[in-house]
Amino acid sequence: MGYFRKTLERRTFSQDRYYILIKRQKAGKATFNELIELDEIVNRVPDIREKVIIENFYPEEENQQGTTPGNSAIKPGTHKRKGLADLVKSFFHRILQTFTPVREFTALY
Repeated sequence: MGYFRKTLERRTFSQDRYYILIKRQKAGKATFNELIELDEIVNRVPDIREKVIIENFYPEEENQQGTTPGNSAIKPGTHKRKGLADLVKSFFHRILQTFTPVREFTALY
């Protein structure tokens, strides 16, 4: 009998609250205060922020893996944490990408 049960999924309070608020937002029943709370959760929790970024900016990768939009391919604890060297490398890469060389302005007289 026990083998018919679903496997337990460990969630933090923030993750559980995030899923509840997203469900209310998609149904169009979320209040302004709930949307503010959703925004705070996304900004505060790194795992949820990463999930939201991947869902919003890389939807084609999710579809290639055979998942539906409601069923995310990202599961808690499956992503690899970056080491200090990787974080420093990505930081400098982002800095160099944002600052492009400034060309001198020449007036056409």
